[in-house]
Amino acid sequence: MSDSMQCAVLHGVRDVRIEERPVPTPQPHEVLVRISRVGVCGSDVHYYTQGRIGDYVVRSPMILGHESAGTVAAVGSAVSTLQVGQRVALEPGYTCRQCRYCKSGHYNLCPHVTFMATPPIDGAFCEYVAWPADFCFALPASLSDAAGAMMEPLAVGLWAAHRGQVAPGDTVAVFGAGPIGLLTLQACRVAGATTLIAVDVHERRLQHAARLGATHIINDRDHRAVERIRETVADSTLPASHQGVDVAFETAGAIPTTRNALAVTRPGGVTVLVGLPPDPLVELDIVSAASKEIDIRGQFRYANRYPPALALVESGRIDVDTLVTHHFALEQAAEALAFADEHKDVALKVMVDVDR
Repeated sequence: MSDSMQCAVLHGVRDVRIEERPVPTPQPHEVLVRISRVGVCGSDVHYYTQGRIGDYVVRSPMILGHESAGTVAAVGSAVSTLQVGQRVALEPGYTCRQCRYCKSGHYNLCPHVTFMATPPIDGAFCEYVAWPADFCFALPASLSDAAGAMMEPLAVGLWAAHRGQVAPGDTVAVFGAGPIGLLTLQACRVAGATTLIAVDVHERRLQHAARLGATHIINDRDHRAVERIRETVADSTLPASHQGVDVAFETAGAIPTTRNALAVTRPGGVTVLVGLPPDPLVELDIVSAASKEIDIRGQFRYANRYPPALALVESGRIDVDTLVTHHFALEQAAEALAFADEHKDVALKVMVDVDR
């Protein structure tokens, strides 16, 4: 193994350069992973096109990418759970394991989290990553490395369904049929929801939602999604003001879909904010939400969702493979980011093949 590796490094807005860096040395509780696949996330695209997400600003060169999988190349002296040659999916955030949030199972809220590709932490658009062994999960033989990289967005979708407390027989609406929306839709189906409504403005994405279990698809180019959802789930015993879904998910990170998600949630229902709009100050009808006793729940990443994600994909109950639509080599990282940003009509998950 060489002492140096190739990395795709973000230096500024739309400025990604291929550089050589030293191969990291794993600490006692870490493993060195030879990265093979890395998914392009919306956050990567935001850093690439804008250089920041809210208060997280790229102030120095940084490696993007946090949806990753690869093969263990070396193990630290204290690692006994993994071996050289094992394929793994990397959970991209590790925590202190000692604070009240970690100990109560809510480690996604740990104030000391280290998360890949979040300034100033480097990500996985590189050939090797040293990472804590307890945040690396063995991939079943039946799963590809690309599927392993998809465990990260799937964990988001599973956590969304958990936050929404989706129950058997529920009606749900998912605003946004990108990768997170499609995985949230499938997570709701697995949780027992029977009416699954997908909303987007791209017809290809909606057709994919139908293939993945959506019972109804709505193209909101005519801005009638709220009206059409209420018609879909109409209860003749209730007035129009009380029509709506049990749980609504906003996964697009847009202000109009945030407002629509609140509008279609029935009184006593739940709205889960999965996506993050570019402007943190959003004008919403809070009086209506309060008078309907809607539970508005935020979501910050996930906790303890990699094992169930792997099990659900291995069993065939959730499909991640068909969400991977395009592949680029590591030296094409800039092109991959630009393609994901500019071709949402055809691209779902863009994958960087580091070992290509």
